[in-house]
Amino acid sequence: MSDKPFRWRTIVEVAAISIVIYIVLGAPGLKTPSHIESTSEQDVPIARARAESLVYPDWKDLKCSKHGVDMHIFSTQPLVIYIDGFLSGDEVEHLVDISEGKWQKSTVFNAGVETEDEAVRKSEKALIPRDDVVQCIEQRALSIQGWPKDTFIERLWTQRYNVSGHYSFHYDWSTATKEAMRVSTFMVYLKADCEGGGTNFPRLRMPDDPKWCRYIQCGKDAGGEGVTFKAKEGNAIFWMNFDSERRGYKEVIHAGMPVTKGTKIGLNIWSWYQKGHMAEL
Repeated sequence: MSDKPFRWRTIVEVAAISIVIYIVLGAPGLKTPSHIESTSEQDVPIARARAESLVYPDWKDLKCSKHGVDMHIFSTQPLVIYIDGFLSGDEVEHLVDISEGKWQKSTVFNAGVETEDEAVRKSEKALIPRDDVVQCIEQRALSIQGWPKDTFIERLWTQRYNVSGHYSFHYDWSTATKEAMRVSTFMVYLKADCEGGGTNFPRLRMPDDPKWCRYIQCGKDAGGEGVTFKAKEGNAIFWMNFDSERRGYKEVIHAGMPVTKGTKIGLNIWSWYQKGHMAEL
């Protein structure tokens, strides 16, 4: 946490944010258990449902060109990496194009129930088809992580935020067991023709080196607590959601800040660990 005092939040605002997070995560999210419990009968249906959303590459015909990235380690505990050039300009344009005509209102889950709540999440999402470009991006995400065992990419969704679009503070790991969990996240920026719309991590500490101001909001533009990454086309933030003991990192709570002008389109890439799961070939 930053040692700096609040610059804009009042006690009431902090309490309000805490309540929103508590509701979105169904209470356990904020409590952050010291360890993830073993799978119970109640957890099994959740794990199976998630496994159905996992994807597998068509190795026989898939040919991916080499793609270099420029990676900067922001934090080691938890591991947070900023990836400059995660996507090429052509890939960005392709992903935006194949999202058209597929947009639907984004939803949130509260205690396992899917609902629409624009006070918490105001955006549109699109489930994109898995053509060769998409499959190569899936494999790039696994490659960066070192192809971890029993870990698979979830089906990819794009997210569109117009003016006032936002996503309140949340974790990506609110539902997990030792055998099944969303181990990591890539937040990728596709279209960033906007003002606002950064990704805020209130529990990450501002870095000392001003070189980071290329990627994060600094000085009078920092806004709020913690760190806010700028929305920059083709770039991505990667973070691990759990430590080596399978404990969720409190520091990776984050929010998509409101877009004040223009449009932001993002891409979520989530990696799911499913113990003993075999790819469906």
